[in-house]
Amino acid sequence: MSDLTGELIDNRYLLKRVVAAGGMATIYYALDLRLDRPVAVKIMHPHLANDEDFVGRFIREAKAAAALAHPNIVAIQDQGWNEGGVPAVFIVMEYIEGFTLRDVINEQGALGVNESLRYFTPVLSAMSAAHKSGILHRDIKPENILISKDGRVKVADFGLAKGAQLGSTLTVESSVILGSVSYLSPEQVQRGLSDMRSDVYSLGIVLFEMLTGKKPFDGESPIQIAYMHVNENVAAPSALNSSIPPELDEIVLKATANNPDKRFKDAGELHEQVLALLTKLDPKRRQMSLELDIPIPKGKSPKGKREKRGKFDIIKNITTQLDLKRGNEMRETSGATKRKRKVSARVKRNRAIALGIVLLIIGTSWYRISGPGNKIVVPSLAGMTQAQAAKAVAELGLKVEITQEVFSEDVPKGKVLTSDPAGGGRVEVAGTVNLIISKGKDRIKVPDLVGLTVEEATAALKKNNLKIGRVSEKFSDTFEAGLLIDGIPSSGSPVRKDSSVDLIISKGQEQVELTNFEGKTSDQAQSELTKAGLIVDSKYEYSDTIAPGTVISQTPSDVSTVGIGEKITLVISKGPSKIFIPNVYSLSKLAATKILEDLGFVVEFKYIAKKKTVTNMTPKYGTAATPGSTVTITLG
Repeated sequence: MSDLTGELIDNRYLLKRVVAAGGMATIYYALDLRLDRPVAVKIMHPHLANDEDFVGRFIREAKAAAALAHPNIVAIQDQGWNEGGVPAVFIVMEYIEGFTLRDVINEQGALGVNESLRYFTPVLSAMSAAHKSGILHRDIKPENILISKDGRVKVADFGLAKGAQLGSTLTVESSVILGSVSYLSPEQVQRGLSDMRSDVYSLGIVLFEMLTGKKPFDGESPIQIAYMHVNENVAAPSALNSSIPPELDEIVLKATANNPDKRFKDAGELHEQVLALLTKLDPKRRQMSLELDIPIPKGKSPKGKREKRGKFDIIKNITTQLDLKRGNEMRETSGATKRKRKVSARVKRNRAIALGIVLLIIGTSWYRISGPGNKIVVPSLAGMTQAQAAKAVAELGLKVEITQEVFSEDVPKGKVLTSDPAGGGRVEVAGTVNLIISKGKDRIKVPDLVGLTVEEATAALKKNNLKIGRVSEKFSDTFEAGLLIDGIPSSGSPVRKDSSVDLIISKGQEQVELTNFEGKTSDQAQSELTKAGLIVDSKYEYSDTIAPGTVISQTPSDVSTVGIGEKITLVISKGPSKIFIPNVYSLSKLAATKILEDLGFVVEFKYIAKKKTVTNMTPKYGTAATPGSTVTITLG
């Protein structure tokens, strides 16, 4: 990729210099011109920017890390596509000025127990948070563990991250190629599977390397290293560093167990074990906790509110005083008027009382005999259940009768829509109130259309007073071309009468061209087949004629196209089935035995003198032999 130093990305990030470069992207030290601060900008190589899979995985890296707010995880600050300049897909991260754990191991070798756990504990804290959020890292290695100048440990590069909220990433077969084979779990190499226990395995390998200064497995090619991860067990770190306590040996061996079921279930469980060991190693050690939530103090009401409340009280007091004054004046006036009436209108008052009594008798008689007083007012019953409505009118001596049930979009099923007479109307004593009950919303269930032809689906919808909406096509691994995958809304969904249902028709299984990779490298075969959407099943066999890592055979190999998602089996060469016996002459019994047994030979001994160095061996050194065969050494 060409150096973009000096370019302005997204009219905001000025690229200053290259910090690191990999097979997928280049990382630049940059200046954020808007906030005037240093940042790290990761830019995808242009030849990958046109590949949707790579771009998708690149963006998912940003989403994975951005979803994790943790002090030991590199913070993601921005992501986007550069517009108006050099085409670039980029991620902006906080800039960590410091070095990587790889730099520490390369410089110091074995770090020792205390130093290793000092670096390892914050890594576990970060991965515990990731696992708790359901996110896997899948590329844990010393290069992705950063140490800032102030000593803060940060986990970076969730480029192979996987989680429910992230969607799917590239398949694990391609992860084997993109990730670091020295830290891959056996199940990732062998079966293409990964879960939280796979991250635990990688963490165990990193801890082993910190404690010993070496990786547990090393070989001439990635395939040899992957083979060792699958077929061999990680040794106890104390075999290389006797200062390591047995408890730490147990943690490493459990984390790197070949069987995932025998490992810690996630990074959180591994974290707890390491913290318990730290407490045991140093009982006086204080366990610090990071408070992420800052409680909001409970203060008094703001001064402004007290001032407003005071003004309101003054106005209220003034209003009250005015009302009291006005009331006193009215009472004085009323009293004076009454006194005048008592004095001057005595006769008129008596006459008025008599007239009022007559009118009251006449009005009451009319109201009770022929007026509305002989009927009962019906209360509002709308929204009540039938039982509630019956109880309400029964207390008035009335009865209810359901005269009609109708659909309603507003009133739930079984409740009163309205009554006759309606609320506020009157009915005769012991009369009947007619109720209209809601049948609920008028809905029809979409019939089961899955697996039908278009003609059959049309008939089924018409029978249920529904119509066909838009018709679209979609590839399907389950249904033959021309059959319905589903409808929108789906089968069983309640819809209104005469609603439209969209149909999704199967186009059959999507086909891709199949290339025969026999005689080509397994890396190329796995990468291209995975990219085409096929599942790769890799098997390994010895071959005296095919170079290691080369495809011996492919199944199927005699077809030009296959359906996406189908399995392709590759048989990959492990190299010759025989190896050459090394020269162990003049070596001690212990040294010669270790060399031969490490190569898989069974060693037997002959003694001809008190000396304990090798003087002869059968078969002779340089002979090609099958692993597991016997080599006899003569000591003299």
